[in-house]
Parts: sequence; structure tokens; C-alpha cells
Amino acid sequence: MNRHLSNAVKALTSCAVTLATLLAAQAVLPSPALSQSTPSDTVLVGTRVAAPFVMDQEGGYAGLSVALWTHVAEAMELPFVFEERDLEGLFTGVEDGSLYASVSALTVTAEREERVDFTHPFFTSGLAIAVPERPADFIQAVLRLFSLDFLWVFGLLLGVLLFWGALVWLFERVENAGEFGGTAAEGIGSGFWWAAVTMTTVGYGDKSPRTLGGRIVGFVWMFTGIIVISFFTATIASSLTVTQLDSRVRGPEDLPHARVGTLEESAAATYLEDDGIASQSFGSIPDGLEALASGNIDAFVHDEPILRYFGQNEFRGRTRVLPGTFAEQYYAIALPAGAADRDAINLVLLEYLASEEWAELRRRHLGDD
Repeated sequence: MNRHLSNAVKALTSCAVTLATLLAAQAVLPSPALSQSTPSDTVLVGTRVAAPFVMDQEGGYAGLSVALWTHVAEAMELPFVFEERDLEGLFTGVEDGSLYASVSALTVTAEREERVDFTHPFFTSGLAIAVPERPADFIQAVLRLFSLDFLWVFGLLLGVLLFWGALVWLFERVENAGEFGGTAAEGIGSGFWWAAVTMTTVGYGDKSPRTLGGRIVGFVWMFTGIIVISFFTATIASSLTVTQLDSRVRGPEDLPHARVGTLEESAAATYLEDDGIASQSFGSIPDGLEALASGNIDAFVHDEPILRYFGQNEFRGRTRVLPGTFAEQYYAIALPAGAADRDAINLVLLEYLASEEWAELRRRHLGDD
């Protein structure tokens, strides 16, 4: 009996020790509620310089995307540190879990959506084309005067003058033979001269219609001539303007026939490839714009706000961005697929995008009204 009682006591003692050990072990294990998304630990956030959204400044990063993420992290009480990676590394890091998120000027595409999740877009823009900024010189101006477009307009003007000259000659050839007489060629030539000096408002007075029909023709031509000379002047100015001279690329339709550069692995590179447009890839935007300014390529295609920022700062006077955008782009924050914090981040993000603080940041960095 005593032996059985002793064994029972030993068994109870062993169970108590085991239970105490399990409770002690559980006390040092992390709580199931604590995960990577919990603000108890500092998380790693990938980024990549893409001014004005991410700019590398002394002491850290700055820019639109940096300010946006900083606000989101503070609102969620989420300590973080930035780690710079290349474009592909921003997505692979989110995929393999080494990055909590990636923040830069990341365009949402179908291919990327298959790999990661994105927040709501925080910026909408499109692709644009940067071209060299070159002043027109005298030789270029002279060559432009002999372009087909200019010669066509000049020929049209001569035809208009000939028409009105012949018309006034029909009325004046008999009663005003002293000024419009002679052979048909001589009379029409006189009418041509009269139409030219009337249109230019020089009005030498050496030839003027005397008949009623001739004067009616002259009256109509005086007012018509004002319109014609205005059109002709505008055409000359357009032909000689710098924007017509400094680049062979004036829009997306010219890209297939030009030397095009773009940023490697970017959404712009994918767009060009899908459209069958050959392009040269560059490791950074400054490298591509430097090649553009040096004449090694004819155009550089990338996101419009980024090109405009560089054109107004580092490459001012060397490159310019053509008006208009194409292939609409959406910027968003990249998160792991199925990220638990995505809804919470979206809520903070959308509230911030509607704030005056965000509007002021856009005015400061992008010059928005």
C-alpha cells in the first residue's frame, strides 16, 4: 500500500514539474498576435532613388513617396528603416519576405500584380518623351525655309496672288490699259504686282483699279489680304521656331524611327517592347538624359513627373519634355501578397492624400496648382 502511494506521489510530482516547465517555456515564446506587421519590431522597407518621389539627401531620404510612407508608418506606430535596392530587388524583396514593403515611384502593372500586392495608387501620371534642347542656328533656319511644308505654303501664296491679279486684269485691261494693258502675260503680271503690294499694305500707287468691277475686286482683296498675310507670317514663325528644329521626335508616333532610350526594367521599357520599339536601356535616369543631351540618342521615354523634375533641375537648358502624356501610369506601395496590414495602410494613405499637407508637398516638388 505504501509502495503504491509512493508511486502515485512520484507521478503527481512529475506531472507538476512538466506543467511548470511548459508554462515557463510559454512565457518566453512570442505571442501569436505578434507578427511582422506588429509595431513591436523595426521593419525593413525597400526604396530606390527616383526624384522627386525619393531623393537621397544627406542624413537620409526625402521626397513625395518618402513623406507618404513616413506618415503611414507613424500613424500605424510602425518603426522602420529604409534599405536601397535596384528596381527588381524591390519586388523580389517583398516576394521573399526580406522587405516589409517597397516604396518609390513604382508603377502598377499586371505582371507585377501577379508577384505582389499593391496599395491604392497615390499618384497618377503617364509616360512622356524627353528630347534635346538645342537652339536653332542660322544654317538650320535657312534649311527650314526650303522644307516641303514651307515651299508648299509659299506656292499657295503665289497662286492666290496670281488669281486676284488675273481677276483685276479682267476688269481693267480695256479701260485702264495704261496700267494693266499690253499682252495677257504683261497685264496679268501687272495685276500680280498690284495684288502683292495691296496684300502687304505697301501700296506704291503705281497701279490701282479704275473700273467699278476692278474696285470691287480691290475692296474684297484688301480685307482678304490681311488674313492671307497673317497666315503666311504665322507659318514662317512656326517653321523657324526652336521646337520645330531641335528634335526629330515630336510625339510617340515618331519613336519607331528614332534612337530611343529608357530606364532598364521599367514600365516604360515594357511599353516600348510591347509596341515593338527598339530602345537602349540605361541603369539610371541621369545616365539616359546625359546620353540624350550629348546627342547619343534622340529621345528618352520615362514617367512624366520624373522627366520634368530632371528637366527643370539637373538638366535645365539641356533637355525638355514634350507636352502631353501617353500610357497612363499608377504609382503605389508594393506589399507582400495577402499582406495583413494592407487595409490599414490604405485607410491611412487615402486620408493623407486628401489632406492639405499632401497638396503642399505636390506643389513643392511638382509645381502643382
